[in-house]
Amino acid sequence: MTRLYVINVLATQDLKEIADYYTGNNIEAGEKFFRQFDRRCEQLVSFPNIGRSYGEIRPDLRGLPLDGYIIFYRILGNGIEILRVVNARRDLPAIFQDQEP
Repeated sequence: MTRLYVINVLATQDLKEIADYYTGNNIEAGEKFFRQFDRRCEQLVSFPNIGRSYGEIRPDLRGLPLDGYIIFYRILGNGIEILRVVNARRDLPAIFQDQEP
């Protein structure tokens, strides 16, 4: 069975904002960030439990740090779903407050 990762709409918006930031500040750093992001997602597909549990925010929520951000995801039957990619200093519970599990 092939395992995969999917990036949902909110995470896509987060990644666009991150890309916009890097485009205006440091394109090389942005390219490095997105290469690392892709590697982290591939790691999560192979080892979905390497991320920390954020069960206090949402029962199925896990997260893995990346360069000042957290890749939030949930484990699916055949891979993972990237839910959000947010700055680690944000109010994390508030980010997921209005989202359905």
